[in-house]
Amino acid sequence: MKHTTNPWRIAPVALSIALLLAACGNSDPQKMVESAREYMDKKDNAAAIIQLKNALQEKPDLAEARFLLGKALLANGDPVGGQTELQKALDLGHAADEVTPLLARSRLMQGQFAGVTKDYAAVQLGNAESNATLKTLVAVAWRQQGNQDAFQKSLQEALTAKPDHEPALIEQARLKAAQRDFDGALGVLTALLAKSPKNEDALKLRGDILLYGKNEPDQALAAYRESAAARPKFQEGQGGVVRVLLSQGKLDEAAKEIETLKTFAAGYPQTLTLQAQLALQKNELPAAREHAQQLLKLTPNNPTALELAGSIEYQLNSMVQAEALLARAVQAAPQLRVARRVLVLTYLRTGQVDRAIAALPADIATNDSDPALLSVAGQAHMVKGDVELAQQFFTRASRLDPTDPTKRTTLALSQMATGNAESALGELQDIASSDAGVVADMALINAHMRRRDVDKALVAIDGLQKKRANDPLPHQLRGRALLLRNDRAAARSSFEQALKIDPGYFAATAALAALDIVDRKPQDAQQRMEAVLKTNPANPQALMALAEIKAGSGAGKQEVIDLIQKAIDAAPTDKTPRLMLVEYHLRQNDAKAALTSAQSAAVALPDVPELVDALGRAQAANGENNQAMSSFNKLVGLMPTSPLPYLRMATVHVAAKDNSAAITSLRKALDAQPNLLAAQRGLAELLLKTNQASEAVAISKTVQTQRPKESAGFLLEGDVQATNKNWPAAAAAYQAGLKVAPGPELVIKLHTALTQGGKAADAQRLTTEWQRSNPNDAAVPLYLGDRAIASNQLNEAQRHYDRVIALQPNNALALNNMAWVAGKLGRADAVALAEKANEVAPNQPAFMDTLALLLSEKNEHARALTLQKKVVELQPNTPLFKLNLAKIHIKAGDKAAAKPLLDELTALGDKFSGQAEVTQLKGSL
Repeated sequence: MKHTTNPWRIAPVALSIALLLAACGNSDPQKMVESAREYMDKKDNAAAIIQLKNALQEKPDLAEARFLLGKALLANGDPVGGQTELQKALDLGHAADEVTPLLARSRLMQGQFAGVTKDYAAVQLGNAESNATLKTLVAVAWRQQGNQDAFQKSLQEALTAKPDHEPALIEQARLKAAQRDFDGALGVLTALLAKSPKNEDALKLRGDILLYGKNEPDQALAAYRESAAARPKFQEGQGGVVRVLLSQGKLDEAAKEIETLKTFAAGYPQTLTLQAQLALQKNELPAAREHAQQLLKLTPNNPTALELAGSIEYQLNSMVQAEALLARAVQAAPQLRVARRVLVLTYLRTGQVDRAIAALPADIATNDSDPALLSVAGQAHMVKGDVELAQQFFTRASRLDPTDPTKRTTLALSQMATGNAESALGELQDIASSDAGVVADMALINAHMRRRDVDKALVAIDGLQKKRANDPLPHQLRGRALLLRNDRAAARSSFEQALKIDPGYFAATAALAALDIVDRKPQDAQQRMEAVLKTNPANPQALMALAEIKAGSGAGKQEVIDLIQKAIDAAPTDKTPRLMLVEYHLRQNDAKAALTSAQSAAVALPDVPELVDALGRAQAANGENNQAMSSFNKLVGLMPTSPLPYLRMATVHVAAKDNSAAITSLRKALDAQPNLLAAQRGLAELLLKTNQASEAVAISKTVQTQRPKESAGFLLEGDVQATNKNWPAAAAAYQAGLKVAPGPELVIKLHTALTQGGKAADAQRLTTEWQRSNPNDAAVPLYLGDRAIASNQLNEAQRHYDRVIALQPNNALALNNMAWVAGKLGRADAVALAEKANEVAPNQPAFMDTLALLLSEKNEHARALTLQKKVVELQPNTPLFKLNLAKIHIKAGDKAAAKPLLDELTALGDKFSGQAEVTQLKGSL
C-alpha cells in the first residue's frame, strides 16, 4: 500500500518541521512550555513532546517542563519514559500533589503493582482530587495482586476524599462486575454517564461488561465506538473495537481497525498487543513474536505482555523462552489464568511434571472458574500417573460451559489498570493455551486407564502419537498404561523410547527411577538422577528426586537436607523445593527446623499460598498458635474462595482446646465448599465432643444426600453413633452403607459395631461371608489379624496374615505384623519376615523397630543396636523406640548405656504411658 498520497501521513512530518523552525526562531523555554500546554489541551501530545524536549535542551532543570513531558509521554502510551521525566520533576521540586498520582499511574501501566502499593499506600496528598486519584490507583494495584480487602479499603479512601471522583466510581463499577453483579456495575456507570456523557473510561468499561459479563458483543462494540468517539485518540476505546472483532473472528475488519489505531498510536503497547493477537489468531506466529518482542522492549516487566509473549513462544515450540516468560508473568501476577495455563503446558511438554502440578493454583481443588485450566490439571496428573485425580479434573471441566459468562473471568473486568494500554488476553488466547488438539485424546486415554482397560488405552495412545509423532508424551503415557498391566519390562521400553526422542524429558527419567525403586534397585535410581545432574548440576527436579531416593534409602538427614537446599539455590523463585524442605522437617518431627525453613521461604516468596500455609503449620507445630492464626488469616486473603484456611484454623483451635472456635472455622469452610467431606467429618466430631450429637447425625444425613452413591455419609453416621457407643444405630448405618456401596471399610466398622454390641456371632458371619464373596480382598483379613493380636490369639492372627501375604506378598504391614507373631511363636523365619518388610518399605521406624527387637532376641546385639539407634535418630520424639533401645542395651549387657535412656523416659512422667515398665527396667540395672 502506498502511503505517500495519504495527506494525514504527510501532516505530522510538516508539523514537526514547523515546530523545529519555530524552535530555532524562539529559544525561550517558558514560551515553549506554554505552547506545549496548548497542544496538550488539544490532545496533541506528540507536538507537545517536541516543544517540551526543545525547552529542556535550553534549560534541563525546568521542573514544569519535566512534569509536562512526563504527563505527555504517559498520555501518549510511554510509561517508562513518563516515569523517568516525572521522577526528575519531583526531584526538581515540582508539586508532589501533581506528580505523585502520575508517577503511580506510570508504574501501574508497567505492571509494577507491588511497588505501587509499597510506595504509595500510606501516602496522603493535600489536594482532595489528587489524593482521590492516588488512592484509586493504589486500589487498582491491590486488585491486580488479588488483595480484595486492601482494594476495597483504598477505594473507600478515594471516595471519602472525593465522593464524586469518577475514576473511583469506575473502579467501584469494576468491582461489582468482578463480583458478577453486572447489572449493578452498569447502574453505577449509567449514573456516572448521566453527569459526564463523554467520559471515555466509563464508556469503555461499559463495553467490557457488555462483552465479557453480559456476552453481548454487538452492544459492547457500540459502547467501544462511542468511547472512541468521545476522545478520538482514545487507545483503549479503539482497542475495545478491535477486541470485539477479534473475538467474533472478523479478522479482516479487526485489521482495518488496527490500521486506524496505528494512525495515532503506532508502536505503543496497546497497538502492539492487538497486532500480536491478530497475528496469533491468523497463525502468523513469526509476526506475532515480532510484535510481542517490541511490546516487551517497551514494557519489559508487564505481566500481560509477558503472558502474551510466552504464549506465542509456546506456540512456536520455544519451550525454554516460553517457560522463562510465563514464570515471570505468573510470579508478578498470580491471577493471570492464561499465563498459568500455558506455563503448566510448557512444563508438561518438557517432562517437568512435578513443576507442572506445582504451577497449578493453590485453590485448584475447589475453583471452577476456568474449565480449560481444570483440563490442563487433568493432563498433568494423568502424566504423573494419578488417573483417579486426573479423572476428577476432566469431569469437572466437562461439567462447566466455558462460554457461560458467569463462569468466565476476564482481565478486562478484574485485572486491567485504569488507563492501562494493555488488553485482556483471556478470551483471545485459548488457541494458544488450551492445547485443544489433544485434550480430548488425553481425557479418553485417562478414562480407559481409569477403568484399567489397557488395550483401549493403547489404541487411543496410538491415535495421540499420530498427532504428536516426535513428542515423548505418547510414549510416556504408553509406559503408564503398561504399568497397569504390571508389564514393567514393556513400560521401561516405552519410557526409554521417550528419552530417545528427548533425552531431557524428565518425566520419563523419573518414571524409570520409580521402576528401579519398585525393582529394589535404589542404586540404579540414584545413578539416573546423578547422570541428569552431571549434565545439569542445577536441575531442581533431579535434586529433589535424588533427595527423595536418598531419604528412602536411609541416607542421613543432613545429606537429604543439603540436596533440597541445592534445589532451592538452583530455583530460588520456585516454591516446590522450599515446600519440600519444610515438609521433610515436619515428617522428621523437627518442628524448629521446619519453622526456620518456612520463615525463610516466606521472606523469599511472601505471597505464595502453599508457603504461607506451610508457615502456619510449622508455627502450629511449635505451639505458636497466635502466629499460626495470623498466617492462616493471610491465607484467607490469598485464597478467598478456598476452604483450606478455615480447615487449618480449626486444627489450631482444637490444639488450643477451643472447640467452639474450631466449629465456627469448620462452618466457614463449609460455606466455601458445602460438600467438603473433611470439614463435615471434623465438624461432626467436634459436635459430639460438645454434646451436640443430633447435629452431628444431621451432618451425616447431609453427606448421604450429597453423595447418594457413596459410602461416606453412612460411614460418618456410623462413626457418630459408635463414638456415642450406640452400637445398634452404628451397625444399622454401616449396614445401610453396605447396600449402597459395598467395601471393606464398612465391613470392618460393622464387624466392630456388632462385636461391641454383643453380636459376636453376627460379626463372625459377616466377615466369613465377605471373604467368601471377595476372595481377593486383603483389608478385612489384615484387620482380623490385628484384632487377633490384640486378644493374644496368635495362631488366629497367623492364619489371617498368611492370607494377606498370599494375596499381597509385598504388603509391608502384614509382613511386619507376621514377623512379630512369628517371633512370639518361636518361628525360625521371624527375622526373615521382618527383613522382607524392611526391604519392601525401607526406613520405616516401626518396621525397623520390630526387626531390631527380633535380632536382639536372637542375640545379634550389634546389628540390633545399630538398627534401633537409627530408629531413634529418625524419630527422636517417640518414647517407645527409646524404651526398646534401652531393652536391647540391657539384653546386650550394657546397662550403663540403658540408664540415661530410662532416666529420660522417667522425666516424661504422664506424657509416656509405659512408666511401669521403665520403673521395672531401672530396678534391674
